[in-house]
Amino acid sequence: MDLPQKRKRISYELTNSQTSSREAAPSSSTNGQAGGFVEGSILRITMRNFLTYDHSEVFPGPKLNMIVGANGTGKSSIVCAICLGLAGKTAVLGRGDKVGLYVKRGCSKGSVEIELYRASGNLIITREIQVENNQSTWMLNKKHTSQKAVEEAVKELHIQVGNLCQFLPQVSAVVTITSLLPRSINCQTNLRPAQELFYEQFVFYLVLQEKVGEFAKMSKIELLEATEKSVGPPEMYEFHCELKTFRSKERDLENVCKEKANFLEKARQRNERNKLDVERYYMKKRHLDRIQMLEKKKPWVEYETARKELEGVKKEREEMKKKLKSLKEAQEPLLRKIRSVESQLQPIEQQMKELTAGIRDATQKCKQKHDQLEYRNKEVDDIRQDLSLKQTEEADRQKRIGHTQLMIKDLQKELQNMGSMEDVTPQIEAVNAELRKIQEEKAKLEGEMSDLRRDKDEAFGELNRLQNRQRSLDDMMKVKEDKLRTRFRDTYTALKWLRDNRDRFEGNVYEPMMLVINVRDSRHAKYIESHIPLNDLRAFVFQRQEDMEKFMTEVRDTQRLRVNTVIAPEESCSRRPPSRPLETLKPYGFFSYLRELFDAPEEVMSYLCYQYKVNDVPVGTEKTKSMIEMVIRELQMRMIYTAEEKYTVKKSNYSSNVVSSNSALRPSQFLTMTVDADERRQLEEQLRAAQRQVQSIDQRMAAIREQQAKLDRRDNELRANKKKLSELKGKKRQLEQKISTKQDSLRQMEQNEINLQAIEEETNAKIAAVNNKKVAIMEEYLGHMQMKARLSMEKVYLALQSAGLSAEKTKLETDCRDSSAELKRAEVVYTKLDQVKNNLLTTCKTLMRRASEICNMTPGETAVPEELHQAFSQLPDTLDEIDAMLNEEKTRAECFTGLSDAVVEEYNRREREIQNMEKELDDKTNALTTYRQNIAEAKERWLNPLKQLVDQINERFSDFFRSMQCAGEVDLHSENEEEYDKYGIRIRVKFRSSTQLHELTPHHQSGGERSVSTMLYLMSLQELNRCPFRVVDEINQGMDPVNERRVFDIVVRTACGVNTSQYFFITPKLLQNLKYAEQMTILCVHNGPYMLPPHKWSEKAFIRRAKRRQIP
Repeated sequence: MDLPQKRKRISYELTNSQTSSREAAPSSSTNGQAGGFVEGSILRITMRNFLTYDHSEVFPGPKLNMIVGANGTGKSSIVCAICLGLAGKTAVLGRGDKVGLYVKRGCSKGSVEIELYRASGNLIITREIQVENNQSTWMLNKKHTSQKAVEEAVKELHIQVGNLCQFLPQVSAVVTITSLLPRSINCQTNLRPAQELFYEQFVFYLVLQEKVGEFAKMSKIELLEATEKSVGPPEMYEFHCELKTFRSKERDLENVCKEKANFLEKARQRNERNKLDVERYYMKKRHLDRIQMLEKKKPWVEYETARKELEGVKKEREEMKKKLKSLKEAQEPLLRKIRSVESQLQPIEQQMKELTAGIRDATQKCKQKHDQLEYRNKEVDDIRQDLSLKQTEEADRQKRIGHTQLMIKDLQKELQNMGSMEDVTPQIEAVNAELRKIQEEKAKLEGEMSDLRRDKDEAFGELNRLQNRQRSLDDMMKVKEDKLRTRFRDTYTALKWLRDNRDRFEGNVYEPMMLVINVRDSRHAKYIESHIPLNDLRAFVFQRQEDMEKFMTEVRDTQRLRVNTVIAPEESCSRRPPSRPLETLKPYGFFSYLRELFDAPEEVMSYLCYQYKVNDVPVGTEKTKSMIEMVIRELQMRMIYTAEEKYTVKKSNYSSNVVSSNSALRPSQFLTMTVDADERRQLEEQLRAAQRQVQSIDQRMAAIREQQAKLDRRDNELRANKKKLSELKGKKRQLEQKISTKQDSLRQMEQNEINLQAIEEETNAKIAAVNNKKVAIMEEYLGHMQMKARLSMEKVYLALQSAGLSAEKTKLETDCRDSSAELKRAEVVYTKLDQVKNNLLTTCKTLMRRASEICNMTPGETAVPEELHQAFSQLPDTLDEIDAMLNEEKTRAECFTGLSDAVVEEYNRREREIQNMEKELDDKTNALTTYRQNIAEAKERWLNPLKQLVDQINERFSDFFRSMQCAGEVDLHSENEEEYDKYGIRIRVKFRSSTQLHELTPHHQSGGERSVSTMLYLMSLQELNRCPFRVVDEINQGMDPVNERRVFDIVVRTACGVNTSQYFFITPKLLQNLKYAEQMTILCVHNGPYMLPPHKWSEKAFIRRAKRRQIP
C-alpha cells in the first residue's frame, strides 16, 4: 500500500508508553475552521491509564479518520474514550456497567481528555475515573465542574453518543473451550504474551457485531426518533413530542364528551319518567287520607278484641325470645362485622352530604357569575346600539339634506316652466277612487300573506323538530357503526361494499346483527350480548344461499376480508312459542324471555330463535338469584339469566345428576344504543308530509306576491298620475311658498350636525370599561368552576368507597342469612309476635287515649265527636270489614312506591342539572375543537419538514444501493395518520435481483447484509447530519469482500465530501488496492507486548520497506 507523505498530518502513531512516553505533535485546534473542522469536531483525544494505554494522544482529521490496527491493540479503546469522555453511558459500549472497569488493570485511576472545536474558543473536557469508589471527576477547560454541566455543553454541540445513528460501537465476546484449559490459567481478554500462544490452540475469538443487530432491532418508531434527533432541525423532535401529547389529550377529551353526552341523555330520559311520578303522587295522597280516617275509627272497634289476645301473645313471645337469643349468640361474630362496616359508612355518607352541599353552592355561584356576564354583554350591546342609532341619524340627516336640495331645484325649474292650467279636479278624484280600491285589495292580500307566513313558520318549526329527531336517530346508528369500524375493520369494509351493491342480490341481505338488533331497554343489552357470540353479532344474515356465496366470493376471496355470514332457516322460527308460558315462571322472579327484550328483522329473529333459542331462555331478577336452587331443581331449564349472572344447567347421561354452572354478566359494548324502528318509519312519513306542506305554502305565497306586484305597479302609476295632476293644479305662489319652506328646512338640517368621532371615542371607552368588569367576573367564574370540579371528584371517590363498603355489608348480611335459615324463621316469628304484642299492649293501655288524640277529643271525653260521626257512619262497622278496607287502601297506596313530597322538587332540580350539563358539554366540545386546531398546526410544522428529510435520506440511500447493483429505500411509515406515536422510518433492502424488497430486521437479512444496510443508512445521514462527528466500529467485519469494497468506496466518497462532518471508521483489516482520498486521515494503532518502543519506531523506514516489497 503506497502512502505518499503529501501532508504532514496524514498519520500519527498511537503508542503505548510502557517503556517511554513520547511527546505528541502539537494540536492545530486554534486553526480548526481553516482545516475543515465543524462546530463540535474532535481535535484531540488524550488517554492516561485507560484500558490498554498508559498514555497516548490522538489527533484526528476533519473528515474521514481510518483507525487501523490488529485485534487487541486498542482501537475500540479510542471509541470508549470518546464515549466516556463526552459523558456517555457505559451501557452504550456494552463492555461493563461500572466506569471503573475502564481504568487500566493495576492502576487506581485513569483519565480521558477530549478537545472539541468551537468557533468561540475550543472546549476541553477532562474526566478522571477513580477505581476505588467508581466515581468520576469532571473539568471543563481545566476548571472543575459537574457531569450535568458537561452533558449540557455536549448537547449544545449536537453530540449524541447514545444515538445509534451517530455513535455505533462494537461489542466483543470471547468464546472458550473451558474443558481443555488448565485450571491455573485465568481467561481474560487482556492476555500476557506467554498465555496468548497457549490460548491460540483452544480459543475462538468472535467479534459479534451486537450493535449492528441492535440497530436492526430498533423499531421503526425508535429509528424515527433517533433520526430526528440526529439530522432533523432542533425543533422537529419537540414538535413530534408535542403532537403525541396533543393526541393523547384529544382522545381524553373525546371520551369525556361521549360520557357527558350519554349521561345527559340518561338524565333527560329519567326526568321524563318523573312526570308520571308527579301524577301518581296525588293519587297516592287520596288513598292515604282514607287510610287515616279508617285508622281513626279502628281503635274504637278493636279495643276489646286486643285485650283478650294480649295474654296469649305475651307467653308465645317470651318462649320465642329465649330461642332467638340462643340463635343470635351463634351469629354474633357476623353481626359485629356488619356493625363495624356500618360505623365506617356513616362518616362517609356525612362527608358526601357535605360535598353535595358544597357542589350545590358552587353551582349557584357559577350561575350568578354567568348571569352577571350576560348582563355585561347586554350592556355592551346597548352601548353599541346607541352608537349605531347616532350613525344612522347622521346618515339620515345627510340623506335628507341631499333630497331637500334636489327637491328645491325641481321646484324652481317647475316654477319657471309653469304654463297655462286647466281644471284637473275630476281626474284627481277618479284617481283617488281607484287608489282606494287598490289599497283595499292590497290589505286583503296582505292579510292572506300574513296567515300564510304564520302557517309556514309553524310548518318550518315542525319540520325542524322532525329533522332534529331524525339526526338524533342517525347519530345513534353512527355510534354503533363507529364501534364496528374500531373493533372489526374488515366487517366495516364489507358493510360499505354491501351498501353500494345491494342490487346484486335477489333475496334479503341484512347488515351485521349488532347494527340491526335494537334492544328495547339498554339495561337488558348485557343479556343479549352474553347469549349471542361475538362472531354472530358481527355476522351478515342472508335469506338465500346463492346470495351468501356470491357475497363471500367477493369480500373473502377477492378482497381478502375476514367476515362472518349466516343464513336464515327456510321455515321462519321467529314466532315459535316458548316451551312453557311466562306466567308459570313469574313466581320465580322471571319477567321475560330473551326474544321479547329486543327487535330485529324477521330473518334475523328466525335465525336467533333457531340457533340460540332466544324464544325459550327466560330472564329473571334478584328474586330468581335468591331461590336459584329451587329454580334449577323444579324448572329443569337448560339456560336461565338472573339480574347479573348466567346459569347453564346440564344433566348427566350416566348418573342423571343435574350440574349447573354460572358466570357473571359483562357490561354491554355494542347494543346499548337503542333505535325504535317504528318511530323511525313514522318520522320519515311525517318529514315527507311536512315538506309537502311547506312547498304548498310557498306556491300560494308566490301567487300572492305576483298579485301584489301587479297592484304595486298600478298603484305607482296612479300615484304618479295624481302627483302630476296635483302639481298642475298648484299655483306659482304655492310653489314659491314650498321652495321657501324647503330652504328653511335645509338650513335647520345643516345646523343639526352630529360629532360622530367624539361619540365613537366615548362608546369605545364605555365598552373597554365593561370588558374589564367582564374579565374580573370570568376569573371568579373559573374559580367557582374549579372548586365545583374538585368537590365532584372528591364526591366520586367517597361514592366508590361507600359502594365498596355497602357491597361488603351486603355480602356479610347474605352470609348471615344463608348461614342459618332457622334464625331467619325465628326472627320473622319473633318480629311478628313482638309487633302483635306491642300493638295489643298499646291498644289495651292507651287505645282510648290514642283514639281521643287522633280524634282531637278532650281528656275524659268518651263519645265520638259529631264532626267524625258522619264520616265514621260511611265506613264499615266491624273490625274485619275495617281491616279489609284498610288493607285494600294500603295495598293501593303501596303500589305507588318511591313517591314523596320531594318528587316535584327533584323534577325541577334535574331540569336545572340538565341545563348545566348541556353547558359543560358545549365547553368540552369547544375545548376539543381547539385541541384539534392545535394538532393541525403542529402537524403542519412537523410532518412536511419530516417528509422532506426522509425523501432526502431515501434519495441518498437508494443511490448507494444502486451503485452496488442492489436496491434499497427508506420511507415514512404510519398505519394511521392521526396516531403520531406510531410513525416510524422503514428501511427496505434487496441484495438479489430474484427477491423482493424486505424490511430490515434482525432475522430476515444476514449479518453482512445488516452491516451493509446499517452502514449505508448512516452514510445517507452524513451530509444531512447536524452532529459534528460520527463513529462506526468494525462494521465491515461481517461483510463479504465485494460488499466491503463497495461500502468502503461509498464511505470515502461521502465522508470526504464538501459539506460533511468528521467521521471515525475503525477496522482491524483492509482489503488491498482500495481507493483513498486526500481528505482522509489514517491512524495506525501500534500497541501490544510485541510492538517496538516509541523511540525505536521509524515511520520512514517502515514506508521504505513497504515500497521494496512492492518492487518485482
